[in-house]
Amino acid sequence: MNLEEYAAKHHVLVPAGVPTPEGRVCKTPEEAAAAVTAIGPSVIKAQVPTGKRGKSGGIKIAKTADEAASAARDILSMSIGGHRVSQVLVEQLCPIERELYAAVLIDVASRAPLVLFSTEGGMDIEEVAETHPDAIRKHIVDIHKGFSAADAAAMLKGLPLGSAAGAVSEVLAKLYAIFDAKDAELVEINPLALLKDGRVVALDCKFVLDDSSGLRQPDLAKVASPPKMTALEERGAENGLKFIQLDGNVGVLANGAGLTMTTMDVIDHFGGKPANFLEIGGEAYTKSEIALDLVLSNPGVKSLVINFCGAFARTDVMAEGVVKAWETLKPKVPVFFSIHGTGEDEAVKLVRERLGIEPYDFMEDAVKAAVEAAQ
Repeated sequence: MNLEEYAAKHHVLVPAGVPTPEGRVCKTPEEAAAAVTAIGPSVIKAQVPTGKRGKSGGIKIAKTADEAASAARDILSMSIGGHRVSQVLVEQLCPIERELYAAVLIDVASRAPLVLFSTEGGMDIEEVAETHPDAIRKHIVDIHKGFSAADAAAMLKGLPLGSAAGAVSEVLAKLYAIFDAKDAELVEINPLALLKDGRVVALDCKFVLDDSSGLRQPDLAKVASPPKMTALEERGAENGLKFIQLDGNVGVLANGAGLTMTTMDVIDHFGGKPANFLEIGGEAYTKSEIALDLVLSNPGVKSLVINFCGAFARTDVMAEGVVKAWETLKPKVPVFFSIHGTGEDEAVKLVRERLGIEPYDFMEDAVKAAVEAAQ
């Protein structure tokens, strides 16, 4: 779950003591004009849960109320990255001396939090890594020990930060504390600005909350931007199904998230591309017709793998639902079954007699056949 800039600052950075400029969220040009009258020269920024706002024209400077109204009017008419701009952040214009970069994220290789810092802020960190790798410092955090301002100071040692080094160290320590306490996947400040008066201030913030932490972080989940979904994904959500549409051509229908992801991995192993994630474990098996229709409504699907493996879940019950759905929908794409576990004899017989299809003994064979049929 992504938080827009203002929500990330107001609900995450400010409570943690990370300095940010004075700002107000505005939904009309008139509100933006009033905000600039109160704050003074400001930056008008589109509030959308995506990057590249500046390159899209979604960030403008306004020194007067009239300029603010004009800038807000232009920005509020935009869509950026597929997101309609419905509000802007009017934020005090700061005299910048230097732009820095700071972030905490999960390092996949070490399976631990990673603190990142660069003296080259205001640009993509990937670009910095290519052009100025010596400007980046990294610290893998031992979660049992944490990450203190002293750890940050040691990490920054040797960088030309001058008298700002202490303040930057404090910000990095606070970012890690935020990351840990708020169940974040990413906390990023770009730029972290050193102002002409010596202050260190967060001019932007990107915060991504772990999707599974909504119940633990209800205040953040409440202000997070709703995920951008395709029409099929929205239909799945409306019916209580977790459907994720992908750009592959092999449809997947399985019971349980683990088995579904394993099936997707095997598709990839044999050179195919999965077209979706969708599992019908638990009570979702009662929605077989809706689930099957979702998978087959994806125009990219050229073949389908149905993979059932039951322990407590009965494969014959799941197969009955899918067979009924197949008989109702009468799809034309080739389908390949793999069925194992509780009730498998009855399930295999059902598929064989009602659909005239012989399930495969091994999942790998069913997947390989589906990949070949989709080519």
